[in-house]
Amino acid sequence: MTLALDDLREEPDTLYARDLLARWAPPDPAQSAERDRIVAWIDRYPLDAHRRERREGHLTASALVVDLSRGAALLTHHRKLGRWLQLGGHCDGDANLARAALREAIEESGIGGLTVDPNPLDVDVHAIPARGIEPEHWHLDTRFLVLAPPGSLEVVSNESLALRWFRSEELAPIPTDESVRRLFQITFGGGSNPGRLRAGSGPRPPL
Repeated sequence: MTLALDDLREEPDTLYARDLLARWAPPDPAQSAERDRIVAWIDRYPLDAHRRERREGHLTASALVVDLSRGAALLTHHRKLGRWLQLGGHCDGDANLARAALREAIEESGIGGLTVDPNPLDVDVHAIPARGIEPEHWHLDTRFLVLAPPGSLEVVSNESLALRWFRSEELAPIPTDESVRRLFQITFGGGSNPGRLRAGSGPRPPL
């Protein structure tokens, strides 16, 4: 089951995000440890963990936008970081992480009709380097699978240098993060991993 933006309600209370993450079953010990770090951050800063004003670190939400007809996912050549990354960004006070991820995906891709699987796909805690007057800080990121209508046409926003659809086998030469490669592995598979999606299968039902 996937949901459109209108199906999702903005949630101001960080307990909503905490409950989602607490109910999620991470696939391995490394993901479990990352999830626990995010939950601990929410417990430490229950009022503003999901706001960028929490300068030392804050919750973020991102999306691997997939077009099953292409067998590919949409990445942004990030203007500030200079790498090909999944779409996403700040929650800005919305503790409904799936909604925040979908909102950011729509804004950054320009694609209408996107829908999100509300169950987390992956979590990742990473440092964002200092830039200008902004100090180095942490992004505590929850990632979701977002489906695009077949043959969707993307529109580059001012946050991107470019947008491009990538198949798994096209990732090797591009500057990206290991966590992005992990997202492709989870979603499309490879080796002994069958992946979360197969052409025509759709996402798994909610856990």
